[in-house]
Amino acid sequence: MSATFQAPIIPIKSSSEPPHVIAPDPATLFSQRALRFEQLADGHSLGDWLRFLGAISRAQHLALQAMPALDLPDAARMGVAREHRMPPLPAQSWPRSAAWRDSLSLIVAAVARDAPDMARDDLARLAAYDAERIEALAERVLHTELYGPDAALLPYVGAALQVLWTAGAARLGVAEIVALDVPGVCPCCGFLPVASVVRGAGEVGNLRYLHCALCNTEWNLVRVKCSACDATEGIGYRYLETGTGQPGPDAVRAETCEACKSYLKIVYAEKAPVDPVADDLATLALDILVDEAGYSRSGPNLLLVPGG
Repeated sequence: MSATFQAPIIPIKSSSEPPHVIAPDPATLFSQRALRFEQLADGHSLGDWLRFLGAISRAQHLALQAMPALDLPDAARMGVAREHRMPPLPAQSWPRSAAWRDSLSLIVAAVARDAPDMARDDLARLAAYDAERIEALAERVLHTELYGPDAALLPYVGAALQVLWTAGAARLGVAEIVALDVPGVCPCCGFLPVASVVRGAGEVGNLRYLHCALCNTEWNLVRVKCSACDATEGIGYRYLETGTGQPGPDAVRAETCEACKSYLKIVYAEKAPVDPVADDLATLALDILVDEAGYSRSGPNLLLVPGG
């Protein structure tokens, strides 16, 4: 079974006009991500960890199916967002439904039994926290403060927040989303991308989309352009030679920018059955390579504890 990400695509006027936005498909997103984690785990030096992340993705799928219908911004607020080119479900100010904490409880319960010993201790500690403390952790995730005390708990919180925002983005639909003045942030929630994906859309191939680390929306960005500073000069690509069963050098690369010294992974869906979140985490050696070369990552992966 392929783990290729499938998503609904907005109608386009002609085959020469690519869709600007691809919405997350709540029926398949996390289940296919789980399959990709399992595929990547075979023969990988980090196989046990990748399998555990696959279990988290399966739990996210269950949580998303159980998510109640969310209240979206009313017509007036949507109109303001369109007029001023603002994200309609902003990560730092959209009122969070308490249902996201139910998703967190489901995820914790689903993965705790088979979790590694260290993770099991973290999950038990998280399960004992009250709502106020959990909401404080959520604020850290949504402000990308992924460090400090309780940093090991943040990937589980991030996983539950992904469920909430993915549900909101899927219900909102792409018709309400317009291009922002800052093309490097998600037009749905204003969060940063986890990676770029090169894929086909309709009859058009070889298109580049940034993939949101929070709501899993994808939005079109031209090729060979830095998503952090918009530079088009000094863009380079680095990759690792990998072993059997792992994405080849043409499937995952780091796109580096000399102007701002940042980088972001770019995965090629036309080369392999990639998932931007899973393949990013399966190629951490590439992060080490570009970090040692002096580049800083421009977007987070919410399932990763930096330095962990």
